[in-house]
Amino acid sequence: MKLAEIGEFGLIGRLRKAVGENRDVVLGIGDDCAVTEVPAGHRLLTTTDLLIEGIHFRRDWTDLRQLGRKSVSVNVSDLAAMGGTPRHLSLGLGLPPDLTVEDFDHFMNGFLAAAADYQAALIGGDLSRSPGPLVIAVTAQGVVDNSRHVPRSGARPGDAVYLSGTLGDSALALHLLQKGEQPDPSLVRRLHDPEAKVALGEALAAKGLPSAMIDISDGLLADLGHILESSNAGAHIQAAALPLSHPFRRATANDPELLDLAWVGGEDYELLFTVPPDQEALLRTPEFIRLGPLSRIGTIEPPGTGLKIVGRAPAKTGAQGYSHF
Repeated sequence: MKLAEIGEFGLIGRLRKAVGENRDVVLGIGDDCAVTEVPAGHRLLTTTDLLIEGIHFRRDWTDLRQLGRKSVSVNVSDLAAMGGTPRHLSLGLGLPPDLTVEDFDHFMNGFLAAAADYQAALIGGDLSRSPGPLVIAVTAQGVVDNSRHVPRSGARPGDAVYLSGTLGDSALALHLLQKGEQPDPSLVRRLHDPEAKVALGEALAAKGLPSAMIDISDGLLADLGHILESSNAGAHIQAAALPLSHPFRRATANDPELLDLAWVGGEDYELLFTVPPDQEALLRTPEFIRLGPLSRIGTIEPPGTGLKIVGRAPAKTGAQGYSHF
């Protein structure tokens, strides 16, 4: 069925039926604004991201349900990076003429499934016709205990630099797809259906462990650079300590230059954070072990020392991670 056959308000009606009620949504989809509540003793976090066809995704490489899921996860990841708990999502869509109602339903099924995974509610947004690409704009809101939000600016000399999960899997999947090759399924999953590390971010913030934190969206070098710039600090990073998955190691065994993807590839959505040395032992307790592997990859150094990579640095001089412009 074509979108024109059901129209904007028909699509909105389908969404209202699918969304249901949520504990802190006073007024949701269907009015001029959503009305929500923020729990006492908490602060509101808000983040916005765009996904544009041809820039962030290709519809011939990912199905629309996966794309719906990813649209949620990449936004929620920013909340995780500040130790927040997801609460609300707003969705703006620019829909191209070749998209069908069935395509719309597949996208929204994935979007709402991911929202449910993170216990977040869709509370509103906007729909528009697009003359070309599919455009997805998501605003995510979350809450965090007063004084517990984790900025980028708190890293201090002597702090240890930690990273969750593994690096480079998503970028390697994209690289292989661009070459016409079929990546390992685990790599494809990291590209098309990433997981925001909400539980880890919440646990770290609840214990007051990170002095600074960010999610890896633009690549390790770029996102570490954001922490160092905001904190007015330098860092020493051990190349041998970078956590790499088995599929990544296999794929790069015969092409060492592909290891650059672990430094600059982006879209890993892991958490990069710094911890004072007297707090590191807490990361080895069962509470954090069950949340997945954490790797100590370096230390924060005094201002003016810059970033020093000990061991194999990226082969391409000046590689710094993804930038749109």
